[in-house]
Amino acid sequence: MNSASPSGRIAVITGASAGIGLAAAHALAASGACLVLNARRAERLDAIAREIGPDRVATVAGDCADPAVIARMLDAARERFGREADLVVINAGRGLNGSVMTSDTSQWEEMVRTNLLGAAHLIREAGTRMLRASEGKQGPAVLTIPRDIIILGSTVGRNVSPFSSMYGSTKFGLHGLAEGARRELGPRGIRVSLIEPGFVVSEFQNVAGYDPKWVEGVFERIGPPLTPDDVARCIAFIAHQPAGVHVADILIRPTRQDYP
Repeated sequence: MNSASPSGRIAVITGASAGIGLAAAHALAASGACLVLNARRAERLDAIAREIGPDRVATVAGDCADPAVIARMLDAARERFGREADLVVINAGRGLNGSVMTSDTSQWEEMVRTNLLGAAHLIREAGTRMLRASEGKQGPAVLTIPRDIIILGSTVGRNVSPFSSMYGSTKFGLHGLAEGARRELGPRGIRVSLIEPGFVVSEFQNVAGYDPKWVEGVFERIGPPLTPDDVARCIAFIAHQPAGVHVADILIRPTRQDYP
């Protein structure tokens, strides 16, 4: 296998039914990767599998923060494609309009569970399995093939945003998890990378409860906004690097986005 290409790799992608996750699925499939796709909408996943090619796609519908679902995703890689996943894209998440003072408190726990705890469970389980695959190897010998955990953060996890500070707080936490995991797993041959997108056109804004007129105004001011394909190219770029090269952090914004 060419270590500088996703061809032959086995990728798990959460939140793969739309937006960045779907774009990443197509980008990695185009490079020759086999995929395990996760989202809540089983019928949507099935349609994507038919489109990409069912021989190269396994689907696991369910809650991305549920440890049992996480185990099923990673089991599916081994059972369907013959070995453990070597590329995990932690993309699933949800937004929430408002600050600590104005956001809907009834949604706080679910958002923290999805954005932070679910990601932590997947980092732990994926990291454990990837470490097993290189057990006993030391030094450069751990770099026989690339192994990646790619985490989707946000510019609001770097810059406090008053219009979404509760959502941003989960991304600040996620960024901390990513850096901690990088320091722990990198010396053992596992690359943990963070991608921090700015405004991206997707279902995210509606689900998060942002006022459509406000979103329209922001996009008009800073546009054109990013597309999911723009972010998917970053994911593919990280995955294309040889095993000894780690792109640890990509912050990507629309050119005209000044803040956050």
